[in-house]
Amino acid sequence: MRTKKLGRTGLKVSEVCLGTMTFGNQCDEKTSFQIMDRAADAGINFLDAADGYPFPSTPETAGRTEEIVGNWLRGKRQHFVLASKAGMRMGHEPNEAGLSRKHILEAIDGSLRRLSTDYLDLYQTHFPDPDTPIDETLSALDVIVKSGRARYIGCSNLPAWQLCKALWTSDRSGFARYESTQARYNLLYRDIEFELAPLCVDQQIGILAYNPLAGGLLTGKYDRMKPPPANTRFAIGGKLYTGRYWNNECFNAVEQLRNFLEPRGKSLSHAALLWLLHQPVITSVIVGATSAEQLAETMRYSETSLDAHEIERCGNIWFDMGDVVEVREA
Repeated sequence: MRTKKLGRTGLKVSEVCLGTMTFGNQCDEKTSFQIMDRAADAGINFLDAADGYPFPSTPETAGRTEEIVGNWLRGKRQHFVLASKAGMRMGHEPNEAGLSRKHILEAIDGSLRRLSTDYLDLYQTHFPDPDTPIDETLSALDVIVKSGRARYIGCSNLPAWQLCKALWTSDRSGFARYESTQARYNLLYRDIEFELAPLCVDQQIGILAYNPLAGGLLTGKYDRMKPPPANTRFAIGGKLYTGRYWNNECFNAVEQLRNFLEPRGKSLSHAALLWLLHQPVITSVIVGATSAEQLAETMRYSETSLDAHEIERCGNIWFDMGDVVEVREA
């Protein structure tokens, strides 16, 4: 397993990060432990959680994922780069969500307690919070870094203009700055290439790609004429995931890719991961699983490679989707 520096920092993370949002809903604790064991065996040293997980998040279930990860990490915390996120709703009170100073300073302590650790390697804001000024959020995160409760901070789902504003605010005020961003990026969705990725390259911000297999669509296992099977991302994610990928353009692209790759002896899902890892802007790709066997199959990407023609063909599929790209560029 290769490692890469997280942005401009000296922190080294595995090129594949284990996403844990299935733990506590789609996976019970025993299955979650098996998945993390398999990840560790594969050389993954980077674990990503969030206080609001498992997915889909509710105040009643929030925190279960961190508890499971914390239970597994006992006795081996020093071997892993541990990341979590704040901002999702943790309760029904008005201040139990968002990125206010009040909530963030409470959220970090809750995450540390559930994860059975006294620090996080990377603490991330999960979503933009339009109700909170960015300097308030960054001021609170700066306190957390200076107290040692987090080594670095990052963000997730920020558009380029908001990340740029956050970097400017940190520079102006002397606050800790975002060193990484989590962004949705895969063969079927490449919007970050327009503004976010160039900004991250210029400012040495690490990019952690989530949804690398488009919720599983890039495995080729779904049939557009049938409803998603129970307990899959599309079944439990509802409109969030079907709205992203359950359309004829995406299914057509998947079919074209599969027809190109299979005669060449290449797996669609492995090719999708390898294409992402080939992109120099990517620090690490976040993969999830609902079983150890599923993760083992995903990790077999390391047993193959893509030649220049295959990389080019995979990359061109997004442009072949036609109107989807034209609308985004308009």
